[in-house]
Amino acid sequence: MHTPFIGELLGTMMLIILGDGVVAGVLLQGSKAQNAGWVAITAGWAFAVLAGVFVATSTGSPDAHINPAVTIGFAVVSGDYSKIASYIPAQLIGAFLGGVIVWLQYLPHWAKTSDAGLKLAVFCTGPAIRNTGANLLSEIIGTFVLVFVIASIFSKAVAGAGITPAIGPYMVAMLVWAIGLSLGGTTGYAINPARDLGPRIAHAVLPIAGKGGSDWGYSWIPVVGPIVGAIIAAFFIKALI
Repeated sequence: MHTPFIGELLGTMMLIILGDGVVAGVLLQGSKAQNAGWVAITAGWAFAVLAGVFVATSTGSPDAHINPAVTIGFAVVSGDYSKIASYIPAQLIGAFLGGVIVWLQYLPHWAKTSDAGLKLAVFCTGPAIRNTGANLLSEIIGTFVLVFVIASIFSKAVAGAGITPAIGPYMVAMLVWAIGLSLGGTTGYAINPARDLGPRIAHAVLPIAGKGGSDWGYSWIPVVGPIVGAIIAAFFIKALI
């Protein structure tokens, strides 16, 4: 059954399987990808976005937001808020399920990894330097760039010059890669509330060997920051694009 709810759920699930999957490969002990580094993680997340968009589109969601901040931002742009009630729950469920699948994929590696912080980092973001104001600002800026540039990619001025819908997802993936490389070093660039919250809940409830806490004190920043950034971007889009 193809519906927007199913599309957003499955697309977000694929996003997390591949996105958190590359983080697990780089961070967990005994993985063949261990210590591959930041470029591998940012590239993996870019490909994860590409795969998530294609899955969401093919299974019922032509919008393929796979991100509550994007859903909210474009709701503000259009004035149509009807999609929020179905898209965001689907995205959160998909992100949670994606986190569970990553746990299963790397099942033997959790016990071999002694650092509980690395295990948490597989599922959700955390700041390089913990500073509430700066961390929140980082997520606002990163998500502003995400939403504003997505709107630019699909604007009449750009799309009308020959950018086809089939090429758009690749350009969005490149954008996410650029955000990770240029802006992601501060907080791990959640830029997506579901991407952070869904797997964080999975971390909290799963029987992960040797896990620590889920850092709930920080968890509001990668939720609120992206939403604020997307809303700010929406006003710029309405004024300029």
